Amino acid sequence: MGRGAPLGPRLLRAALLLALCPAAGSTWMWLGIAAAGGPEKPGCASPPLSRRQQDLCEQKPELMSAIREGARLGLQECRSQFRHERWDCRSPPAARRGTAAPAALGPQLSSGTKETAFISAVTAAGLVHSVTRSCSAGNVTECSCDVTLRHGGSVSEGWHWGGCSDDIHYGMAFSRKFLDVPFKNITGKSGSGLVAMNLHNNEAGRQAVAKLMSVDCRCHGVSGSCAVKTCWKTMSSFEKIGRFLKDKYENSIQISDRLKKKLRRKEKSQRKIPIGKEDLLYVNKSPNYCVEDQKLGIPGTQGRECNRTSQGPEGCNLLCCGRGYNTHVVRHVERCECKFVWCCYVRCRRCETMTDVHTCK
Repeated sequence: MGRGAPLGPRLLRAALLLALCPAAGSTWMWLGIAAAGGPEKPGCASPPLSRRQQDLCEQKPELMSAIREGARLGLQECRSQFRHERWDCRSPPAARRGTAAPAALGPQLSSGTKETAFISAVTAAGLVHSVTRSCSAGNVTECSCDVTLRHGGSVSEGWHWGGCSDDIHYGMAFSRKFLDVPFKNITGKSGSGLVAMNLHNNEAGRQAVAKLMSVDCRCHGVSGSCAVKTCWKTMSSFEKIGRFLKDKYENSIQISDRLKKKLRRKEKSQRKIPIGKEDLLYVNKSPNYCVEDQKLGIPGTQGRECNRTSQGPEGCNLLCCGRGYNTHVVRHVERCECKFVWCCYVRCRRCETMTDVHTCK
């Protein structure tokens, strides 16, 4: 493309998204790579953070570890939920070997697909979860347990509020402030739907944490009679939140890439059906993820291990995209039939097994 040549519509949309909503790009969530064992743990001035996020981090330095943990939680759960699918929430192998892993996933984060929607939701949820946990543990001066639940209950039913209820209100408020960038005067512009989509999916992730809050109780009474119970609210495990968001991903809604007065479904015949705050939204249809494309952040499925007998997404037929698969035998040697011998050692046999492993061509 020569100097002065116009940008294509997809590039314009991506540029608008990254300019108006930097958190949608390959930014803060890459702190999770450092939290998961990277060479160093970046601080507030780290390049992955936008200027606004750096300022917020400097105001609340005690939350830096929770921000890293939120990013790690989100990326880890994304990879767990998609580990058997063509897109497994990873960058291409060449990018993982180098230093440009964050940049490699960048196009995926701004592509406006269902996968973009899931990444936004699960990392926003991870930030709420980690900040709230940090509050409950007493690691943040501005928040603690949910004080609104320290009194009350039901005398007739024999329980009362007590313990330390997770206060997700602070975690949700911080997640909004850290991730969501207000946007103005873009109604009707190409790409405006991408910006609104990202903000909606961030909130959908937060709402998932709130929706799955549960009540735990502990019994008190003579000989464990449970005459009185102390109860408190707690967040669900992040694995459960991930499964909830994966279900929303499977039923995500395509919207128009031009924002009118409100978000609209792409299909005109379905526009009267309301969009829920927990729904995940996408603008562009996903590619098939079969072949590696580093420019688009697609690792492809060549070399992926598959299940020859499964009809699911991890099966060789689907995962290998019809290219077929290679089979090789793996030899496993381990200790087995161990017995304790008096005195004093353990005697084991050396067992050997042979396993067929199938990988996509």
